[in-house]
Amino acid sequence: MTDRFAGKTVLVTGAAAGLGRAYALKFGAQGAHLILADINADGMVETAAMVEAVSGTAEHHLCDMSDEAQIQALGQAVLAAHDRLDVLINNAGMHMGEIARGFFGLGQAKWQHFFAVNTIGPLLLAEALSPALARAKGLIINKSSMASYQPQTAYGITKAALNVFTHAMASQFAADEIRCVGIAPGLMETPAAKDGVEDANWERLRSMQAVKRQGTADDIANLGIFLASDEGSFINNQVLLCDGGHQLRGFRI
Repeated sequence: MTDRFAGKTVLVTGAAAGLGRAYALKFGAQGAHLILADINADGMVETAAMVEAVSGTAEHHLCDMSDEAQIQALGQAVLAAHDRLDVLINNAGMHMGEIARGFFGLGQAKWQHFFAVNTIGPLLLAEALSPALARAKGLIINKSSMASYQPQTAYGITKAALNVFTHAMASQFAADEIRCVGIAPGLMETPAAKDGVEDANWERLRSMQAVKRQGTADDIANLGIFLASDEGSFINNQVLLCDGGHQLRGFRI
């Protein structure tokens, strides 16, 4: 691996497993220092050890993205320890259970919780970290979903709202030369994506892709690496699908 992110600092939320871990390992292998945030302490310890095994460095912080006080505390801790933040990856989110099964009958409290985690939390964390992002002329990556383009579940609705937030954040942070983009994964081979999906339905959904191989967390992390690199430095105010051409035939609902 190269060391093109040597001296760079990258914060990943939802870093205890899955896509968040993939981001951490990709950036760590290229020299970045990782700040890991999650509600799963044991998973973060495992991710940190894996980052160090690929010659990266890592620290970890507990943070519930539905809790504004915890978000602010994370921001303060990072600003106290780091002068600059090169990349913020807002990867944490809710995607299983009631949020993925329609949207009637949820009630106001659940809707507020879903939006707090998936939509508003990323904005609040970016705002809290904006001084360090500004000093680095950094990048914010928000995790969207292909479900945001035909939102028929609460999950899809929160991600559609996050797409709008991404464009608004790109505008608001532009004065400090902070870029903001979104990545919308398709059907990816991760435990979280497969949870609760029957094998027959999984194969049906995969058959809708134009690219027949299964997408992986590494495909998404590789796109994040590109966007954070010098080669991707002119890309801003975009939500990029990475779905193997699933959009050609429709979206998972």
